[in-house]
Amino acid sequence: MIVVYTAHGCASCRKVKAWLKENGINFIEKNIFKTLLDSKEIKYLLSRTENGTEDIISRRSKIIQDSKIDLDEISTDDLCDFVVENPSVLKRPIIVSEKNMQVGYDEEEIDGFKRSEIKKLARCDRNCPHYDICGAVREEA
Repeated sequence: MIVVYTAHGCASCRKVKAWLKENGINFIEKNIFKTLLDSKEIKYLLSRTENGTEDIISRRSKIIQDSKIDLDEISTDDLCDFVVENPSVLKRPIIVSEKNMQVGYDEEEIDGFKRSEIKKLARCDRNCPHYDICGAVREEA
């Protein structure tokens, strides 16, 4: 399942959701201001990054600048607590699936989510209750 972390008024978030809907890909939307994230979820997001905080935390955020937090020196637990209290420091959207993670909307990279969904469907065989749909998707790909 794909999870999209969004915020109200985010143009890139709207683009991602529209792209997923247009491509018939199911997703769960988590508005970072309405669905409170916990430390465990922040740690999970950090574990999926290639560059740690740089990938998902906006260093230009006013809150980061005002608090004078050194993202390179703060402990993971303290960082997670800070993000839980200040979700606006997260870059958006953050798109996460079992195999992919993307921050922001990039037309070329987002295709990876489509391919992974098609591959997941391709694993079924004639015994799958959705084989008629899966077979049609495989023929289109």
